[in-house]
Parts: sequence; C-alpha cells; structure tokens
Amino acid sequence: QVQLVESGGGLVQPGGSLRLSCAASGFTFSSYAMSWYRQSPGKERELIAAISRGGGSTNYADSVKGRFTVSRDNAKNTVYLQMNSLKPEDTGVYYCNADPRAWRTVVAGYPYHYWGQGTQVTVSS
Repeated sequence: QVQLVESGGGLVQPGGSLRLSCAASGFTFSSYAMSWYRQSPGKERELIAAISRGGGSTNYADSVKGRFTVSRDNAKNTVYLQMNSLKPEDTGVYYCNADPRAWRTVVAGYPYHYWGQGTQVTVSS
C-alpha cells in the first residue's frame, strides 16, 4: 500500500525558513519522480518543485525559483523541500506526489494519483 507522509509544516514569519519532509513507503521509491504541490486558499493545486528518480534533474515553479530547493534521499525513501525567504503568498497546504511516468509528464503539472495528506504552511507576521 502506497503511503506518503508529509511533515515539517507550521507557522513562520515572512523571510523565515522551513524544511518539509515526505516519507514514502509501499513502492520502489527510486523508481518514482517526486514532486511537491501547493494549494493556496482559493487557488488550484499547483506544481512547486519536482525531482527525478535519481535526483539528477529538478524543476521549479517560477514563483519559488532561487528560494526553494527539492532533494531526495533514496536510501531513506524521503523527499525534502527546503523553503527559504518565505513570503505570505507561500501560505498553503503542501502535498508530495509520487509519479512513475516520464520526466516530461511529471513536470507538465498533471500529477499522478499517489498523494500524501498534506502539511499546512502559514507565512504570517
């Protein structure tokens, strides 16, 4: 049974940092690209960052480039999202997604159906 469990969310002031983690189980982690999606209030879920199976390729939304870094540890079956210089518009629920399809499909923003439960990030003073 596929399980994705996000953690690390919380309340942070503008300019602060958070590190999200997503622990995976129930599938061959190294065979799946991993992505982070964000759903902000009143908006559709959007692709924020993606990392390829081996970690050699990454992709970011323009809104987070230079501030967020996605990484993975295949030995620990975990993907991370380091978020720096956080802004109020980064507020939302962050979900991780596991995708076995080709990289071009992963970064197109059409997520596969393996989701975590999400973790809330609130950026506010």
